[in-house]
Amino acid sequence: MSEVVIVGAGLGGLRTAEELRRAGFEGSITLVGNESHLPYDRPPLSKEVVRGERHETTLKPAEFFDEKQIQLRLGVDAEGVDTTAKKLKLGDGSDLAYDDLIIATGLLPRRIPGQHDLDGVFVLRSIDDSLALRAELAEGKKALIVGAGFIGCELAASFRARGVDVVLVEPQATPLASVLGEQIGGLVARMHRDEGVDLRCGIGLTSLAGVDGRVTTGVLSDGSEVAVDLVVIGVGSVPVTGWLAESGIALAERADGGGVLADEFGRTETPGVWAVGDVAAWRHDTGNQKRVEHWTNAGDQAKALAGALVGKEPAGAAQVPYFWSDQYDIKIQALGTPSASDDVHIALDDGRKFLAYFSRDGALTGVVGGGLAGRVMKLRGKIAAGSPVAELLEPTE
Repeated sequence: MSEVVIVGAGLGGLRTAEELRRAGFEGSITLVGNESHLPYDRPPLSKEVVRGERHETTLKPAEFFDEKQIQLRLGVDAEGVDTTAKKLKLGDGSDLAYDDLIIATGLLPRRIPGQHDLDGVFVLRSIDDSLALRAELAEGKKALIVGAGFIGCELAASFRARGVDVVLVEPQATPLASVLGEQIGGLVARMHRDEGVDLRCGIGLTSLAGVDGRVTTGVLSDGSEVAVDLVVIGVGSVPVTGWLAESGIALAERADGGGVLADEFGRTETPGVWAVGDVAAWRHDTGNQKRVEHWTNAGDQAKALAGALVGKEPAGAAQVPYFWSDQYDIKIQALGTPSASDDVHIALDDGRKFLAYFSRDGALTGVVGGGLAGRVMKLRGKIAAGSPVAELLEPTE
């Protein structure tokens, strides 16, 4: 009987196991994860969980895995793989034989080199991180958040909801500048400042200091000092690929780790090895290979991979990505492939809600909206077709 081993018990790994069963795969499936929790959803960690509105985000109950005959190996790290013998090496000293190995190990938050190992300094990846951070929050406390990407912005909003004073620092000119550009970043910056966040752009963290092992001060790159009760580092993430260093499995060549190279169905060049989710650099219709770090992408890729693995070659993963971010009362939604280098056309801005079209060489590449879900989602077809952005723009007099 064919044996599939999936390394990574997050959304990508779970969805792949589900899709394999849905596609008719009857062999053995083992899901390996380095956390002891059942697979859970991560987007709520920076929002409902840290605010205390939810206590867990489990995606499927234990009974589901019994019913679908999916074996769980939780609380154990993958330490290597012998692709010749087709064996996965685990941190407890055991091996798992496989016919097909699916890499779904996701991302790890970047750390800032040289910072002190002080209590009160956090990164956010796991539910344990979120619960530990939640325990620190109280009205009137002072938090320093380093990095105004999606996680940093969502945490700033959640902290303000708990009455925490927030200093949010970002080395770029605006929040989200590298993802959505400075025009949209400016609208997001306005929203945070309206909510009382002390947002400082063009500034980074130089060092942290503490008393009796507990962080008390953040020193910023402009020489200013911020008195703090807690610090969250949110400066991006890197693919979890270190355990593959001696495997011979091809990785994208980037200094921060570019992910596992795979085709448009998740196959790597190593026989019997696949990759899915945030860790996977899939080939796209442009011929480029890139990672897409979006929740919906994991499910799309899982379906494509499962079909290919069982011999039902599908059309590939969806080519109109979608992602969102909840901040205060506004859901920021992005459809397509908006880029900071695109032309940006602000179609609506009422001081809180906004809508913007992104284009490249006159063709619509994406739409980003804040608090305007219906107007964003109805444009999927036009984005997929690369319609002229001029069709959406009001004529000028």
